[in-house]
Amino acid sequence: MSETIIELDDVRVRYRARNSTIFAPKHVDALDGVSFTVKRGQTLGIVGESGSGKSTSAKVLIGLEKPTSGRVVFAGESVRSFTPAVRRRLGRILSVVFQDPATALNARMTVRDTLIDPMQVHRLGSPASRDRKVRDLIGLVGLPASALDALPGQLSGGQRQRVAIARALVLDPQVIIADEPTSALDVSVRAQILNLLTDLKTQLGLGMVFISHDIQTVRYLSDEIVVMNRGRVVEAGAADAVFDSPTDPYTRSLLGAAPSLLDPRTTL
Repeated sequence: MSETIIELDDVRVRYRARNSTIFAPKHVDALDGVSFTVKRGQTLGIVGESGSGKSTSAKVLIGLEKPTSGRVVFAGESVRSFTPAVRRRLGRILSVVFQDPATALNARMTVRDTLIDPMQVHRLGSPASRDRKVRDLIGLVGLPASALDALPGQLSGGQRQRVAIARALVLDPQVIIADEPTSALDVSVRAQILNLLTDLKTQLGLGMVFISHDIQTVRYLSDEIVVMNRGRVVEAGAADAVFDSPTDPYTRSLLGAAPSLLDPRTTL
């Protein structure tokens, strides 16, 4: 049985509505009792349309959103407040690959400095060992060593996303959270990045949370699926079971209506 690394237990995130008043308070539930687990060596796919709560779930996972209620558990430790000390510990447990690598990378830092920076912040290794680590990582994500001396603006979109993935791996995390990591890329490049993420998960034994509105892409990558709608989990289970025998009408509508963002002519 795979080890559980992250658990959300009955998590709720409630915002005060814009038309709320002191005498007539109104609230919006961005997350309404969401529960799921992320396990080592498995990919959990979270899928839903805009406003479904999937991005809010990601914010809770990485500590950018504090739950109104419920529990968030990392490696067996229930976290209630994301203090700087807690964030440093979590940096060794999970890492994030964002949607747009052009904005996620510092335009003034070379690839080498981008990869070395997290190790310096966490005071890991010697200068020589850090240099060896970044060379190993840049090769692991399929880029030549010469890319280490480039600035993000000198790289293509797919190359920048590979750098972003390498940076996510610098601290040897147990889980990677990938929030729409291919939506800003060309179709042919998307397939390459998806294959890279799949290979890395297998090779490194990573847990992964893959968030997307494209249910066919989620199907390709995921072992477990969580389908979200209006802040709630409406269906969850093994990927094959969810896609072959969906029980919720919303899941069936996603499968029937949403075309894949991957070109059907592209071989994965």
